[in-house]
Amino acid sequence: MAKERPIKQFEMDRKEAARIAARLLLASGTTSPRVGGVGECTFHIIEDECDIEDICKKVEEIAENNEAWNFFERDAEMMRDADALIIITSLRSLTDPSDINCNMCGYLTCEYMEEREKLNKEDKSVAFTGPLCTFRAANVAYALNGVISLARELGIDFGVFWSAGLAALRMGLLPKTTGFAVGVAISITEKSPFRDIPLDYHKYNDRTMRDRIISRLWPQFRSIYS
Repeated sequence: MAKERPIKQFEMDRKEAARIAARLLLASGTTSPRVGGVGECTFHIIEDECDIEDICKKVEEIAENNEAWNFFERDAEMMRDADALIIITSLRSLTDPSDINCNMCGYLTCEYMEEREKLNKEDKSVAFTGPLCTFRAANVAYALNGVISLARELGIDFGVFWSAGLAALRMGLLPKTTGFAVGVAISITEKSPFRDIPLDYHKYNDRTMRDRIISRLWPQFRSIYS
């Protein structure tokens, strides 16, 4: 048996494990308790490498829209090492307040919140237009807890990135009624790509270092083999 075959089989099994895990995490997040007891969240699995790369590029693009979002570049580099992304959305927090006048959003009644002018969605420096019904928006937190709790039990490495949720929203990948979204990146590797990461990881990582080595050595290769 060729040595390459067991290695290739391991990689196939590893990716299949990530595919199965993503769907189990979706199930756990879906069945998490909800305030009001009604469905308000959706889950979207992104596992194609090209689709993940598209989101990472969008995250890097968005990083330039607001100086406070410089860390998005680091987020994008970590997500490039993910086997899958799970985007969790809030469907009713933007357009359908809970109508219980809980005041969690800072307004006296739900009617006041509905009448409040939303931020300009054309302004690229604005992440989510709001205002959101905080009572309903909390459901994303409960759903997120269901996802990461099971991920811990299954031994799945994960990272939570609201930058991924924003990118997916701006790319039109989510329902139009989405008030906001967060992303959970998962990975099944020996070293978690989401932990112990330097602040400048977007500048110094395996991909960028390979690019620099190739750029530095390419003229020599060209002179040798031309």
